[in-house]
Amino acid sequence: MADISKHTRVNENFLKNVEGPAISWMVRHMPARINSDMLTGFGVFGAVMTFFSYWLCRFHPGFLWLASLGFVIHWVGDSLDGNLARYRNRQRPHYGFFIDHTTDTFSMIMIFMGIGLSPYAKLTTALLALVGYLCMSILVYLRNNIEGVFEISFGKVGPTEMRLLAMIINAFLFFFGNPHVRLGLGIGRLTVIDIVGYATSIMLIAAFAAATIKNGIVYARQDAERLKAENKPPAKAKRGR
Repeated sequence: MADISKHTRVNENFLKNVEGPAISWMVRHMPARINSDMLTGFGVFGAVMTFFSYWLCRFHPGFLWLASLGFVIHWVGDSLDGNLARYRNRQRPHYGFFIDHTTDTFSMIMIFMGIGLSPYAKLTTALLALVGYLCMSILVYLRNNIEGVFEISFGKVGPTEMRLLAMIINAFLFFFGNPHVRLGLGIGRLTVIDIVGYATSIMLIAAFAAATIKNGIVYARQDAERLKAENKPPAKAKRGR
């Protein structure tokens, strides 16, 4: 298995040319009293804020703006904690890896649950989308453990793009509402957000299944070659003259 301290991060998302310089500037100007653990907690706070904001939308749509602020806070904490540790040379590979991804999982549960408890989407839609997200997260962690490469984005889309899309959808919902579409086959009425959520879930789960098959074939071939090499008879020593 790959050494955690030597893992390589790969980020090919659409916004990397904007996000990268912004993160670099913020970590350089971060006050000394702020550390990575504080930023991690700040990110979790943003996710919890998003959860309650979506739930409070049952009483007034204006809380959509607070949900969007929660996404921004979550981005700041989630994006800066590890980068700040690397900038200050205060990396804790095992602790950082564990805390970063466990809190990220908790944050995603809060965000998706909030969406499901809002008046804009069904809980089943949000939970299915959460399953798709967690499937892709598991794939990333497994590949990171085996190959030592942590791939942040898929198809040029990463967490930052997803947060931005959610904020755009929030603005749309505030100004235009959430139209319903009546479907046949016993499905009934679905909101636009439900349809987007189901489509996204299907794509994520399909991508997970395809990547599982593809990587499984590659790893099977690699292990077969390794076993073949290990079972080779030892080379005969040459006799000296």
